[in-house]
Amino acid sequence: MPNYPVSKISTPDEQINILQITDLHLSTPIDTDSNNTCDAGDCQRSFETVLQQALNENIRCDLIIVTGDLVSKVKPATYDHIFAVLQATQTPFACIAGNHDVTDEDGKDLPFFQRELIARPADSRLLSRHVIESDHWQLLLLDSSIMGAVAGEITTADIEWLCKRLAACDKPALIALHHHIIPVDSDWIDIHMAQNADIFWDRMVPFEHLQVIISGHIHQEQVRYRQGVTVYSTPSTCYQFKPYSHDFAYDEEALPGYRWLQLANNGKVASWVERLDT
Repeated sequence: MPNYPVSKISTPDEQINILQITDLHLSTPIDTDSNNTCDAGDCQRSFETVLQQALNENIRCDLIIVTGDLVSKVKPATYDHIFAVLQATQTPFACIAGNHDVTDEDGKDLPFFQRELIARPADSRLLSRHVIESDHWQLLLLDSSIMGAVAGEITTADIEWLCKRLAACDKPALIALHHHIIPVDSDWIDIHMAQNADIFWDRMVPFEHLQVIISGHIHQEQVRYRQGVTVYSTPSTCYQFKPYSHDFAYDEEALPGYRWLQLANNGKVASWVERLDT
């Protein structure tokens, strides 16, 4: 695939405008047995509509980052479709894995705890420990997925890689991964956050140039802060989960969404979420 993955971004004003999309949950060809509140066809249409709406906004898009759960079931044809759609935008992009990219669920008609989780290898196009540099920023992309599991992990090797990279380069840094690394006050999803998060935060203490972390997984918008780092969670391009619910619940009122991040040449960050037009 030409120019994938991107490793260098340059812009005339030295500002980087990033479009983050996450949790696409696509099926191609369309599965007819999906039991989500947003069926498979809706997820595919919503992904393409989100992308079209975002790229038609009055903002230059320099990079698209897809933070995992590209598919609802691991099939090469689904990734072929997603990558073709992204390539057609003629915008640099990068994709990382989520739990659904390395885990299939057998028995989707059963309660979750009765389903069998089947480990699948990640598609070779999904990135791990990947660096994208600009004149003033470094973007560090991690694969937090665990094959055959819903929860994620920042491994010891991941943390060592981050520490070496952050020690060697003092540009402001953004980390992108799928799983959340701060609890979001929702018991059922916090069980499935990234393991080793406390160790990660302890090891990040020396690196004051770590500015931003972005993730997906929780299908909702949240902004949290820790150790001077702004931590953004971003809505799904399809269905949303109800915030602050201790039991699994869809948010029937929340529309699909996406996040913009503007990384300025002075290290400052602006970010906001947009939702699909009704």
